[in-house]
Amino acid sequence: MIEMQVMGIAIDTKSGSPIVVLNDIEKRRALPIWIGQAEASAIIRQLENIKTPRPMTHDLICNLLDLSSFIVEKIEINDYNDTTYYATIFVKGKSGEKYEIDSRPSDAITIALKNKSPIFVTPNVVLDGTISTDEERDEQESEEFKKFVNDIKPSDFKNLLENFEKPEGFNEENS
Repeated sequence: MIEMQVMGIAIDTKSGSPIVVLNDIEKRRALPIWIGQAEASAIIRQLENIKTPRPMTHDLICNLLDLSSFIVEKIEINDYNDTTYYATIFVKGKSGEKYEIDSRPSDAITIALKNKSPIFVTPNVVLDGTISTDEERDEQESEEFKKFVNDIKPSDFKNLLENFEKPEGFNEENS
């Protein structure tokens, strides 16, 4: 799992649709998720700590969780299929019972922000949906790796194997 934070809300210049942008902790990858206007407003209100005169849907959900003595442990954005992202809200009761609640990412993100809960993204979503936000560093690491591969010699593998500790119960005949 890769922990991410809400970087902010952007607007798609082509469609005018809002996009919530998540960033990894190192600010190397960004995950843009297209969302609706109401969901964008809810996320902005949480980011800006703006109170509304009446509870919004995510406020209602959080109030119900609080009354039931459940806490939001984390949320996960865990799948991407045909331009749709999927999320799960992980809640835990005071007796230790745990539940996973299917959610739209925008709702899960708003609830995570309201509860100050961590936001995680699964590796498959990071691979499929993120874009680099530090291309210079990516290029530098790529060049370092290419140099490493070009400089490696067959004898390096022999030395590695000679110093390799075999795990307990390892049987060379079955390897």
